[in-house]
Amino acid sequence: MSRYFTTPIYYVNDRPHIGHLYTTLVTDTLTRFHRLQGEDVRFLTGTDEHGQKIEKVAKKEGVAPIDVADRHAPTFRDLWKRFEVANDDFIRTTEPRHRVGVTELIRRLEAAGDLYVAGHEGWYCVGCEAFYPEKDLEDGKCPTHGTPPEWQKEENVFFRLSKYQEPLLALYEKGSVPGIPFVFPETRLNEVRSFVAAGLKDLSVSRTAIQWGIPFPGHPGHVVYVWLDALTNYLTALGLGSGDESLVSRYWPAGDERRVVHLVGKDILRFHAVYWPAFLMSAGLPLPTQVVSHGFWLKDARKMSKSVGNVVRPDALVDAFGVDALRWHLVSEMSFGQDASFSDEAFLVRYNSDLANGLGNTLSRAVRMAADAFGGKTPSERCDDNEVKRAAEAAVAAWDAAFRSCRLHEAAEAVRVLLGAIDGYITAKEPWKKVKAEGVTPALHRVHHNALEGLRVAACLLAPIAPGAAAEVLARLGAPKAAEAIGPSDLAWGGLPLGAPLAPAAPLFPRADAKAYFAEPSKEKPVTEETKPAAPAAAPIPPEAPAASPAPVPAPAATPAAPAETPRITVDDFFKADLRVAEIVAAEKVEKSKKLMKMTVRIGEEERTIVAGIATAYTGDQLVGRKVVVVANLLPAKLMGIESNGMVLAASLPGTGEPSLLAVDPSVPSGTKVK
Repeated sequence: MSRYFTTPIYYVNDRPHIGHLYTTLVTDTLTRFHRLQGEDVRFLTGTDEHGQKIEKVAKKEGVAPIDVADRHAPTFRDLWKRFEVANDDFIRTTEPRHRVGVTELIRRLEAAGDLYVAGHEGWYCVGCEAFYPEKDLEDGKCPTHGTPPEWQKEENVFFRLSKYQEPLLALYEKGSVPGIPFVFPETRLNEVRSFVAAGLKDLSVSRTAIQWGIPFPGHPGHVVYVWLDALTNYLTALGLGSGDESLVSRYWPAGDERRVVHLVGKDILRFHAVYWPAFLMSAGLPLPTQVVSHGFWLKDARKMSKSVGNVVRPDALVDAFGVDALRWHLVSEMSFGQDASFSDEAFLVRYNSDLANGLGNTLSRAVRMAADAFGGKTPSERCDDNEVKRAAEAAVAAWDAAFRSCRLHEAAEAVRVLLGAIDGYITAKEPWKKVKAEGVTPALHRVHHNALEGLRVAACLLAPIAPGAAAEVLARLGAPKAAEAIGPSDLAWGGLPLGAPLAPAAPLFPRADAKAYFAEPSKEKPVTEETKPAAPAAAPIPPEAPAASPAPVPAPAATPAAPAETPRITVDDFFKADLRVAEIVAAEKVEKSKKLMKMTVRIGEEERTIVAGIATAYTGDQLVGRKVVVVANLLPAKLMGIESNGMVLAASLPGTGEPSLLAVDPSVPSGTKVK
């Protein structure tokens, strides 16, 4: 059986956030599960780099669109590496191989007689890169982003989408592979079916109002509509139109021996479940097996969105708790297909209950007691008929069924239940009492074997979700194996080696002190877009560094303060302030304020807004392009209704009190730490 799993390709107008990470981790987890079964699996992800949003960002920054794409695309690739995402390919839509494939697909649409040119006008959401009928707007705004759309009028190439209304309805009824619904879960299938049944209009598949995109073949001045461009990546990454389509033949034709599954958020379901299969039908290409749609991660009761500005970045939590902790939380916290709210409080509760107590404490107890009893080794006798074995076999069955039905949270629950059974078994058997009363008996060997073997099975079940933690557990149990090397036979009872060295070590997941965590001022909102300290990728800003109350600039003084009047501080106090070199990329005076200047500064790869009282000394034009020093780890403060995230350093000139920004050598890279 071959399987081809894909994520959406992510838009590169900004850095990745939790929503992107979740989709990718779900796909990675499913991929790892099926590889564990010994199946031939290919996993694709990548970045979407064309369209109006990129063009607008580039114009604002005064750079070429490809410069924006080149800056942000690596942040996705690097984050996936950090989270141990095991993708086989990473495609960028600016690659030549992608353009070749898009051109080939359009050639096929043209040959089918499904393209024509006509005038077009309507409400266009730049965030969605899509037109909306007025009836679908909510209070005149995009239903996804909550922003007003733009009225656009232009001549476009159109695709005869209406021609495929009935074939699409038949697809939703029967599926592309018998017995497998084309859209999962069922609620999403019903939504798509209702949308199509209400009637389809032909779809504009070119744009003339923008230039950043793939030129539309045969139509000078037109670029390919970003969704026709983006969706084709699933085939261009396999070599469509390249002259070598061996991967297309190996993975794409859906059927009894092949499965093609697209993992997407519900906001882009229509593009994948309506437009994409229609394009493929027109082109005479096989259809994917299934489009699997998950819910939204919510923050402040709203979908996380870069456009809205309520995104959560994964960096701070990972720095504090590790990759596997966040992988586990995201997979287990969301009931697949439904929305879920992200909060630090919920993360810490699950971390302590599931990982620190459920896995970490049970592992520590079992390994320590066995090591003490048997000279640092695993037991020399096994036991094949006991309650832990039965719990492990039930967990394996539940875990397998959950993965095959894409209920990933239930797969995590199967691991939780097994760990609870092992912990309860240890408590009930009281091996610490047995060894004191009876010494090292065969019965004691069997008790410890059951606990350790149950943990070994639990680690194998954990491998698709938290591969690093799974490998560490196996190493401590004297059964070292990489998560990627685990196979179906490892799920069977009896894999624990007898008399092998155990490896007691520090707690796998040390318990987190929630009170201390939230008492730290800088961690009140440690990972939100609005509060996370910016830093270059190579040197993230420590989240634990607090600072003084924010102010736009140091308070002006008529005369310099005498040294004797200045309170002395320790070097430790000084290093609490995280000072970074930043580049000002935009600046404008705040309306109705005489002193305040609103600036967009770039610190490494990140951008943030800082408001400073320097408008009396500088114009916006004088500031753009200038390197300054900022305090990067201040709590946010609102000034004239604008949230400021940081403080620029300036001197107060004697006599006037006018601010003078600290000078920085222009050659010093943005994001450099000031020591």
